[in-house]
Amino acid sequence: MVASAFGLLFKKSLCTYLIVKPITIDLILEFSQWPITMSKFYLTTSIVYLNGPPHIGFALESVQADVIARYHRQKGDEVFFLTGSDEHGAKVARAAKDVGKEPKVFVDEMVKNYQEPLKKAFNLSWDDFIRTSDQKRHWPNVQALWQKLVKTGDIYKKIYRGLYCVGHEAFITEKDLVDGKCRDHQTEPEIVEEENYFFRLSKYALVVRELIVSKKFKIIPETREHEIVSFIDQGLEDVSFSRPRKDLSWGIPVPGDDTQTIYVWADALTNYLYPKNWWPADVHIIGKDILRFHALFWPAMLLSAKLPLPKGLFVHGFITVDGQKISKTLGNVIDPLELVKKYDTDPVRYYLLREIPAYNDGDFSYQKFENRYNGDLANGLGNFTARVLTLAEKEEFKSDQGFYDEIEKEINKAKKLVDEKLNEFKFHEALAAIWDLISFGDFYINDKKPWKKRDLKVIFGLVMILDNVASLLKPFLPQTSEKITQSIKWEDNVLRIKKLEILFPRL
Repeated sequence: MVASAFGLLFKKSLCTYLIVKPITIDLILEFSQWPITMSKFYLTTSIVYLNGPPHIGFALESVQADVIARYHRQKGDEVFFLTGSDEHGAKVARAAKDVGKEPKVFVDEMVKNYQEPLKKAFNLSWDDFIRTSDQKRHWPNVQALWQKLVKTGDIYKKIYRGLYCVGHEAFITEKDLVDGKCRDHQTEPEIVEEENYFFRLSKYALVVRELIVSKKFKIIPETREHEIVSFIDQGLEDVSFSRPRKDLSWGIPVPGDDTQTIYVWADALTNYLYPKNWWPADVHIIGKDILRFHALFWPAMLLSAKLPLPKGLFVHGFITVDGQKISKTLGNVIDPLELVKKYDTDPVRYYLLREIPAYNDGDFSYQKFENRYNGDLANGLGNFTARVLTLAEKEEFKSDQGFYDEIEKEINKAKKLVDEKLNEFKFHEALAAIWDLISFGDFYINDKKPWKKRDLKVIFGLVMILDNVASLLKPFLPQTSEKITQSIKWEDNVLRIKKLEILFPRL
């Protein structure tokens, strides 16, 4: 008899958690010498910029990371999942000024829209939430990393004149402009001349390139790898790593020079080093707009500080709405919290993971959402669940009950595909494999017609398909998975079936 992926014969979680405490860079160096076992998995999202309310793009990234975290916990790995908020920089300072508030007051209010509301609405399982304005947990590591870069000789001061994009919180070059505007933010950069501290990025360009090309620092998908390698091949200059405090007081002061504020990316990226014992990260999950900072700046900083690099970087695309870029001007901003309030958690998770291609941009529309809901959830998973439980609820199955080989073959095929696709971060293809198993189950019911001849091997095989579907769905749709699993219970070596209310009423 085949048990479910992690279902009937494996109900206990093997996951344990370490107590998280603030640590210094020196301790990270010590911990980085420890052997990293296969059972330990550390992943992060980017940290959300608190200059506005939550948007559906950050919900996509959070859900993708949550799936990977849940998948590894289900395998028995010891997992740490970190997320947080990026609270310093010019954009936040200006957003606070626009509403007449001090930056600290502004971010304290804004984070309340993200931290717990998003976790609850999307059923996220992150282990910690880092705020970059946290002077006890975050600031000491930023200042310690800065001092490591100084000690290596990779921080120096000079006067610089250049184009500054507030959207990127970075200096950009003419090649980053289209018709005089930043290609990502469609705004004209500011011409800035000031004396800043600089980081010797150019010193590490070829080393970072080799690490990427050799896959020692793996970037998924390969199109993003090619993008950053091409950028490096165009030639790199050193980058500004501070701003004058008279122009930007909202941020972490440069150690030993309170006339300068640490560049917001040097500040923000350091959040990944916070959790005790866990560095290096197995994967950073980020959006394509911040590829350069994570695939070039961050590894260069780590090399300078003599810290190990993260093992990988998964880069997802953007979400458009009805084929158009999300814009306040167009009025097409989708509030993820309102979306969940209207349709519930698992349907929204499903849409984001199934409809949005993992490696490319995807589109949201209410019509597409309702088509997916009715077609895949109501008519697909919901209908199959109801059919199987109705057939099985009056039967009694013993622990030695067998089923037909063709079912075992289809279950094993689905499990193998889901493993392969999740290891490649192809969420939509992993779900497609699960739905292929559901489709096989529907076909099997129609072909065998077990309501005519009560063949227990057929019916039990269908229960096994449903239980495996529930287990495979656990990282994606945890609430739905739990409902199905609770309807299939072994009691005293006898399988008891409990019918469910309709999982997904048609819209």
